[in-house]
Amino acid sequence: MRIDAYNTISQVYAASKPSRVNKTPYAAAAAPSDNLQISQIGKDFQTARKAVAEAPDIRDDVVAVARQNLESGKYDNLSGASFADKLLEKFEAAQAIA
Repeated sequence: MRIDAYNTISQVYAASKPSRVNKTPYAAAAAPSDNLQISQIGKDFQTARKAVAEAPDIRDDVVAVARQNLESGKYDNLSGASFADKLLEKFEAAQAIA
């Protein structure tokens, strides 16, 4: 392949380098503006998520009352069977509602 043949062909077809496009600066051009709108549900979700993130993992006030009741002997008379019965009652009540 001859390189000089390419030059000859480009002259025949009047091929030239692409001219540089004169670009206007971005600031000078009329730039479209973006707009973001968050729905009320999205705002509520963000508020709830923030509240959950800020809430403590352990509620010390509830734990203190339960600890005091355990230490005072208030829960000594509970049996596993009575606990299971109450748990089943709540489960059956929840199933009846659903």
